[in-house]
Amino acid sequence: MYVVTVSTSMITAVVYSESGGTFKTTTTANLAVALERMGLDVCVIDLDPQEGNLTSLFDVGEFRSDPDADNIVKHILEMPDGPFEEIIETSEEGVDVVPSHDMLGDFTSNLEQKIDYETGMKNMNRDDFPRYELLYDLLWDKEQLHERYDAILIDPNARAEDLLYNAIYAMRTLVAPVKPAGKGNLSLGGLEELVTNMEQHLDIEVGLSCVVPSGVGQTNAHQQYTKQFENNEYYPTPVSIPNRESLMDTMWEARGSAFKVLEERWKTFEQDSEMVSEPGQRGVRDRELETARDLYSLAMFIATETFDIDVDTELVLEIDGYGEERFDVGDTEREVTA
Repeated sequence: MYVVTVSTSMITAVVYSESGGTFKTTTTANLAVALERMGLDVCVIDLDPQEGNLTSLFDVGEFRSDPDADNIVKHILEMPDGPFEEIIETSEEGVDVVPSHDMLGDFTSNLEQKIDYETGMKNMNRDDFPRYELLYDLLWDKEQLHERYDAILIDPNARAEDLLYNAIYAMRTLVAPVKPAGKGNLSLGGLEELVTNMEQHLDIEVGLSCVVPSGVGQTNAHQQYTKQFENNEYYPTPVSIPNRESLMDTMWEARGSAFKVLEERWKTFEQDSEMVSEPGQRGVRDRELETARDLYSLAMFIATETFDIDVDTELVLEIDGYGEERFDVGDTEREVTA
């Protein structure tokens, strides 16, 4: 079993999966909003240069394609155009977001230029340049974000390269959404190997907070793979998220979390031969309310079990035109292995 690096003052985690289709970005968004609803000050950092990413979901990043705009890459590489706080935006749901920028796609090439320049100026061996420590230095030493936030989550790019390693070096803890079955799955041994390789590559201890089987269907294969994840001795699996494709897909139309979709009753449907998305149209389904409870329970597990932080365990959903739904996830007994 891996020992998770515990912070008594804040939550720091990278939501990461090697394979696609694991709901990595929607999991990050839902965790961030759940933690904010628990009374924490939350910031998410989007290090994924893809268009369909956390920045798009939270409807921020107006200048992500402007090459002259200040952005996270310029700050990591120590060539900012202004104060760091000016690139932080606040989403409608109260989560602060450091948005993605097109420069993220060229991060490694820009980093190589920086390394060439600085090692040349200092007559320094390239292997001695701290290429994976730049984000750590920015967040904690320079900006001291631990004094401003209770939780910082990173949605990284999926490729094992400089951006991902900077994120892991800075956060030290992983939350791993996984597919319950299918091509590209992470096996139990694969997860163990992944963390071990990261620790060796970065020369740090990397904690694995938990694994989250996501998109779990009713097929025998899905159910068997999910049981395999839940009944292991290496890491906790506090919840499994059922296949809620409609709920998760509508997050992109609502520009927010699953909690927002449910409270504002967003729905995507066909109208006059076109697909439209509107609030106030979604029915109130018990299975989707249970998924919101599970997402809140996952956030509570990460806060309390991994980082030993007290949070408000009651989820309150104020559903438009319907009323209030309350779930106290602190009263729910869950069998968690590890």
